Amino acid sequence: MLAAAIFDVDGVLLASPHERAWREALVGLAEPDRFTTAIYQAHVAGKLRLDGARSALEALGVSNADRHAVAYAERKQARLEELIRTGAVAAFPDALRFVEAVAALGWPMAAASSSRNATAMMRAIPLRAGRSLLDIFRVNVSGRDLTHGKPDPELFLIAAREMGVAPAQCFVAEDAPAGIEAARAGGMAAIGVARLGDAEMLRAARADLVVTSLDDVVITELALGRLVGPTP
Repeated sequence: MLAAAIFDVDGVLLASPHERAWREALVGLAEPDRFTTAIYQAHVAGKLRLDGARSALEALGVSNADRHAVAYAERKQARLEELIRTGAVAAFPDALRFVEAVAALGWPMAAASSSRNATAMMRAIPLRAGRSLLDIFRVNVSGRDLTHGKPDPELFLIAAREMGVAPAQCFVAEDAPAGIEAARAGGMAAIGVARLGDAEMLRAARADLVVTSLDDVVITELALGRLVGPTP
């Protein structure tokens, strides 16, 4: 039975400017308009920064992708930090409702993003009673130094261990195929959050449940340790 929750941040909890920053940082390397949401989801989302940079450049056919990846990753990070400073981050309302519903069950929760920026972004999102979104999580492993990024389960296994919960008792909420694959590789259940019309990609990655909104997860069933969506 499920008894704990692990949340990716970008694309699940927050509408962050990551994709925009990756796109705008391409100037001089490739045509930014070629960096589509589909490329972001398939080649960048959920991965460590340098891995995502290399994968994106390879997908766009940039020659010597390995040589350009470090500079591209650094330019993306600088642009992202600028966008965060100007307030280009917002929480998904369904995500806030869902994390508060899970917290009301008394379940431990962890935030687990590959991004080193996730902590600052969550701290900027207010909840009730003077708390921030970051405060609702018992554990935050976002931005940890890892041996392997997603689709390896290392980050999620660290989150489960720090919550003191067996991996089989955890579900992971993810929006990227690499994150779904990481959850399944770690022996965890997975909710695919298809905000970008990518439900089939998440199903192909073997998500246990795919929803377009976290409001669609049936809380009464979750309280019993089961992932169930709305009845068609």
